[in-house]
Amino acid sequence: QVQLVESGGGLVQPGGSLRLSCAASGGIVSIYRMGWYRQAPGNERELVTDIFSGDKTRYADSVKGRFTISRDNAKNTVYLQMNSLKPEDTAVYFCNAIVDQRNYWGQGTQVTVSS
Repeated sequence: QVQLVESGGGLVQPGGSLRLSCAASGGIVSIYRMGWYRQAPGNERELVTDIFSGDKTRYADSVKGRFTISRDNAKNTVYLQMNSLKPEDTAVYFCNAIVDQRNYWGQGTQVTVSS
């Protein structure tokens, strides 16, 4: 059974930075896509960014220029570097991956941007 384990969330002041990690494990043959979604209270879950096996990336307009996704294929791990954080970035961040043609979710990690 594939598992996605996230880490790196926390509390940060506006303008600060955080780095999230998501490691996939469990009999993986191939990973087509890994990405990050977020969900704030009262809002729907939204795509933040994703990266495909050919290293194509996509970003939500709200995070372009501030967030960077990267991937370590040897470790089956995806990273999200978040800079210039704003209070509106506060949400639970979920890792998502398409592994061996199946869709998986992590348990989520809280990111809070507040002074």
